[in-house]
Amino acid sequence: MIGRARSTSMVGVWRSRLEVLADALGRDHLPARDNSQFSRALGKLVDVRDRGEVWLALSVLTGRLPSESLVLETARASEFNPSALAQAVRRETTRESAGWKVVVEQQKTLVDVADTSTSTLATGIQRVVREVAKRWASIESVRFTGWTHDWQSLRDLEASELAHVERGIPRTEDEIDTIADVVIVPWRTDYVLLEISAEPQRSDRTRALARFSGCRTAALCYDLIPVTSSETSSPGMTGMFAQYLAALKYFDRISTISRATAVEYLGWSEMLPAAGLVGPEIVPVLLPASVGDSDDAALEAARDRLTIGEMPFVLVVGSHEPRKNHLAILQAAEILWREGHSFSLSFIGSRSWRGDEYHDRMRQLQDQGRPVESVSRANDTLLWAAYRLARFTVFPSVNEGFGLPVAESLAVGTPVITSKFGSTAEIAEHGGAILVDPRDDDDLTAAMRTLLTDQNTLDRLRGEAERRPQTSWDEYARELWETLTAT
Repeated sequence: MIGRARSTSMVGVWRSRLEVLADALGRDHLPARDNSQFSRALGKLVDVRDRGEVWLALSVLTGRLPSESLVLETARASEFNPSALAQAVRRETTRESAGWKVVVEQQKTLVDVADTSTSTLATGIQRVVREVAKRWASIESVRFTGWTHDWQSLRDLEASELAHVERGIPRTEDEIDTIADVVIVPWRTDYVLLEISAEPQRSDRTRALARFSGCRTAALCYDLIPVTSSETSSPGMTGMFAQYLAALKYFDRISTISRATAVEYLGWSEMLPAAGLVGPEIVPVLLPASVGDSDDAALEAARDRLTIGEMPFVLVVGSHEPRKNHLAILQAAEILWREGHSFSLSFIGSRSWRGDEYHDRMRQLQDQGRPVESVSRANDTLLWAAYRLARFTVFPSVNEGFGLPVAESLAVGTPVITSKFGSTAEIAEHGGAILVDPRDDDDLTAAMRTLLTDQNTLDRLRGEAERRPQTSWDEYARELWETLTAT
């Protein structure tokens, strides 16, 4: 474990950082040559009655963004002890953080993409963040950030991470992490969180940032599933998500990816006045229904990979977590195969928590000779070709923030079976889908039977899907930027 730095040798580090702090505050400062002078210089520079200045001083001098409790404890102690701030700085500065260069950002918009920039995954949230970030990369005022290990400080992205963000692609598993040596302290500028901050330390420090830094803070929010459908979330996720919400309550603005999710966040925000808080402004900006690329070669390759002769091909897209309802799809498929219907079924998506039952059932059906498979880590080329090849797609999720596979399937003209409430029903408003009760196996089975046997209904839904209005990621990224950074 890294020991705490308390010796007078640290004064040289703090002396240089006092200059950074003074510049950020727009004040002159006294030189500090030893511990006693450091405490006196800090006391003259920082107004400890201003918790924002206490937050800034702790951030700059320690190199680590403080928690909300640390800011409050230090500010309160400083009312009775003039050396309390200096003592907190000595206590919280580590040998590691003393080696970092600290930069205060007061002009550019900091865009936090810590998880996505280092992730190898390409699930819903990562896909949204990458599509947005690669378009925001051309905005001169944007500065993308990650976090140091253990969620101590914001930092610039490494060159490889930034390249992945700007290209909108995941990193590879064999890439090596580098150690950050420059950390960023945002002060009275814009901070935008494009992804969920579920890690407790990250949420705690982000909460203090939102409350004390003087920044205009905004977040893109995807759902409230760990709260509204906690039984479908992974163990511990509900508690971590509550800490994320505790940070968001101090944000200025939230954009949601659907109107349905906006309703949920509005309900949450309406509880905040009982705690003496105004809460953020909630503005929905709907995700686009855009069409990805897949040329003839890609279609042929996908046909060889996914289809079986002339057998109708049914597609399911999404991770295998319980709320996606994949066991219900396997149940419906087995009923239809036993009835004599001929079709193949492919699931494209990543593994997830509590997926053992799904994979066990998948193996049982495969052992029985059923034409069903699960494809992990499919690239976008295969995914978009699969959408085009499918007779129809199935997405009977019990809760979604949006339901990107529904929008993507309809965008290429392929009909969808999806849930009759929430954001998926919202997407289906312009046609192209059969809506079902995802908790009713018979309803789902009947819908799949209809699209396997009723060509007229299938053709009608295809026509509706093809006539749907098209939106683009370019339009979405532009509208989202205007929404989140508007003054």
